[in-house]
Amino acid sequence: MEDLVESILDYIRADYTDYAIMINGEWGSGKTYFWNHKVRNKIETMELNGKRYKTIYMSLYGISNLEEISKKIFIETTQLMDKNLKKFMGNNGQLTIPEYAKTGLDMANFFGVTQNGDKIDYKEFFSTDDKVLCFDDLERANVDVIDILGYINNFVEHDHIKTIIICNEKELSTKLKNSNLEMKTFIATYLLDKEGSLIKKTDKPMVERIQDTIEYVFDKANDYERIKEKLIGETFEYAPEFNYIINGILMRYEKYPDLIRFLRENTNLIISTFNKSGTRNLRILKHALNDFKKIFDMVNKSYPNTNHRVMQTMLIFTIAISFEIKAGKVTKDKFVNIGSNEEYKAILVSSRVFMDNRQFYIKEFDNNYYYNFKAEYRFFKFIEMYVRTRIFNMKVFKENMEVIINTVDTDKLPGYKRLLTEEYWKISDDQFDNIIEEVLEDVKNGRIKPIEIVKIFAYFMYFIKKDLISYDIKTIKSVFINGLNISSLNANYCPNVKEELESISVKDIGTDMEEILKYFDNVNETLKDKMYREKAEEVFKNVPMKMELFYDKFAKECMTLPIFKYYDVFQMFQRISCASNEDIVTIKEMLEERAKKYTKEIEPEIKNIRKLKQVMDDYIDGKESTIKIVMLEDFSKGLDKILELYKTPPFMNNKKESNNANV
Repeated sequence: MEDLVESILDYIRADYTDYAIMINGEWGSGKTYFWNHKVRNKIETMELNGKRYKTIYMSLYGISNLEEISKKIFIETTQLMDKNLKKFMGNNGQLTIPEYAKTGLDMANFFGVTQNGDKIDYKEFFSTDDKVLCFDDLERANVDVIDILGYINNFVEHDHIKTIIICNEKELSTKLKNSNLEMKTFIATYLLDKEGSLIKKTDKPMVERIQDTIEYVFDKANDYERIKEKLIGETFEYAPEFNYIINGILMRYEKYPDLIRFLRENTNLIISTFNKSGTRNLRILKHALNDFKKIFDMVNKSYPNTNHRVMQTMLIFTIAISFEIKAGKVTKDKFVNIGSNEEYKAILVSSRVFMDNRQFYIKEFDNNYYYNFKAEYRFFKFIEMYVRTRIFNMKVFKENMEVIINTVDTDKLPGYKRLLTEEYWKISDDQFDNIIEEVLEDVKNGRIKPIEIVKIFAYFMYFIKKDLISYDIKTIKSVFINGLNISSLNANYCPNVKEELESISVKDIGTDMEEILKYFDNVNETLKDKMYREKAEEVFKNVPMKMELFYDKFAKECMTLPIFKYYDVFQMFQRISCASNEDIVTIKEMLEERAKKYTKEIEPEIKNIRKLKQVMDDYIDGKESTIKIVMLEDFSKGLDKILELYKTPPFMNNKKESNNANV
């Protein structure tokens, strides 16, 4: 960064220049901050040939005609000549006049009389060798960029004024291509029609032909390159030092001791989340930290003893949700229908278990921003609403916080939760024995989820090994296996066992886990079957009375799921045979197409598909032909086609290998 500053200063020091320089960088990456805090002061403290330079900064954002630029330059220039105004600005550390204040200046300023009654010093007014012009936000002006550059060229080429242009060339290029696109498309289509090219058969798609014609006829990009080559002597790519700038952003919270202490402690989290956003937009980060200040204040005011881990997660979530919504990565609707942390976690499970692509984005969001950061509570509805709508909903805030306090707050957590959510060594010695007894009682009575029983068993093995508790290992195993049996009666399938077990913070627990893990795998597999059977019932109960609902659910949830494995064949046939002839045809075609696309995924259901065909054939046998019977015969043939897919490699090879292994 210092090299870039020095290169800019070399340009200012040069005796004679007839070119401007450009600083190019992405929106929100801190280019203006760089000018104000790294470049401007250094230029204004330089003294060359007995003169000090004065900088004149102008944002072109929203400028709609060249006259507005002239007025801005005039105001910025004349403010330096008014002694009283200059003194006031110096005493107050003011670098520029606020825009609203400019509109209130005496109109005499525009006609040669300054605020203190003195006439303009024309000698100073005509001096150009001590001025540095800085034009920012070139791509955001509402004037043709070519016209603006031509206007700036007057200062550079004729007056030899040192000039710096700050812009985002990537956005500038897009703007040049997309301006008046409808008109350009109309004219390009008209020209192609006149040439007879619209009906001419070519390998090139019509859209591409129109685009080529637009670029040929309206080649603004080339005009820009030509004038840039004439005007811009050097282009510097701005690559910000984000760590330095982020630390600078945090300085604005110095007058809030509790907040700045928390932010300083978690600077690495802020930087990490910023990097994970995949953008370089510091402006969004500033807004996110401002939002977090409000959140931090409200939480500390109403719930002062909130768990530190929860506050860290709130910080991550506020920054993450801000980037996802404000950087235009997703529509705001992605989060609208998620009402709570439990719903958020349920979506994650759904996306993994049912391959639900509708929730793919939520899974990616979680994997990205919470990677290597374990937290029980990861979605805060009141924060999502605040960022999305700018309304801080007190009712939702209190509802969220009450849930957090009752599920995460250490003082109110059950003993087993304390073992699983915080480092065990943070439990005081006088609490430890009571927590162990409480946890053991919960395990015995099956009050804990199976996967958590497995995790707790790992802790118990570790505690026994370290002589922190004195229990017989065989007895403990028996207690935990019985607890798994009781717990499984009302438990749900755990799809992410490996991820769950990775969260255990104790290591070196030996081989005592194998029996428990094996037993848990059997229990979990049973729960998986139960879950899929319930899913199958939920989907197939819509046949034949609610077919639209059946098609929707089947298409979204069962295309890669071997759902027929989990439904009674005779009941399935009864439902299909009662459907309309049109629906029988539709179901058959849907199953054939599904088998072609997801042959491997649905292989476990083939045994039941074979049974369904047999039941269907037995029913049809000897029946008098009707349309329904003919449709069922076609359905049976469709099932035959599906079964044929499994009589060829790799499925036959798999079976042979399996048989050889058995031998």
